[in-house]
Amino acid sequence: MTSLMTAAPGLVDLGMPVPLGPGVRELRELAVDAGRRLEGRRAEDIVAWAAEEFGERFCVTSSFADAVLIHVVSRVVPGIDVVFLDTGLHFAETLRIRDQVAATMPVRVRSIRPRQTVGQQDGEYGPRLFSRDPDQCCAMRKVEPLERALSDYTAWAAGLRRDESPTRANTPVVTFEPSRGKVKVNPLAAWTQADVDAYISRYGVPVNPLIKQGYGSVGCWPCTRRTRAGEDPRAGRWPMFDKTECGLHAA
Repeated sequence: MTSLMTAAPGLVDLGMPVPLGPGVRELRELAVDAGRRLEGRRAEDIVAWAAEEFGERFCVTSSFADAVLIHVVSRVVPGIDVVFLDTGLHFAETLRIRDQVAATMPVRVRSIRPRQTVGQQDGEYGPRLFSRDPDQCCAMRKVEPLERALSDYTAWAAGLRRDESPTRANTPVVTFEPSRGKVKVNPLAAWTQADVDAYISRYGVPVNPLIKQGYGSVGCWPCTRRTRAGEDPRAGRWPMFDKTECGLHAA
């Protein structure tokens, strides 16, 4: 992992790849091969591969817009760790879904907080940093906490789908992240919104009520608005900026 000592306080520099020592080279080759072999396979098969390969060094991340990925993974790997980045700026509805999942599914939810509270950040950087420099706010409240959380794991699963936005259209089912030296697993990459809806209906999976209220994607409340008919699902994220990603999924 990139050393935090080279970055400004509270920030993580993801610009330099991890040096490819023997272990890292093997991980990269493993991920490339798995991404090729598992393309077109069921989400459960992709999860089973990761669980067999990495055991307890494999986790899930979730923003709790819904619990579809968590449900899929927990059916294959009961007791899996679920990492949630508790930015201090989430909608109350998101936190309720998190708590519901923790109470009803066979998973261990880990809520990871930033090094500073929102008040402490306001005191050091000025109030409403998200409205002035959302990249820096995301770096401190999302990216750095994720780096800290992932230090316990070799591989992680995310709920990225190719149909969500143009920036995600080429998402592989398994990839290697040079910036982190981790294997990233995207079991739902090939799913459509129709697939998601069908799965939710079949299994009664919890869904953030904001989705039904017109939010195509749910993030921190100051940086999320409802999406309009025909808009990209992520158009409501950071709507005042040319920004659709928080930096968590940078390769």
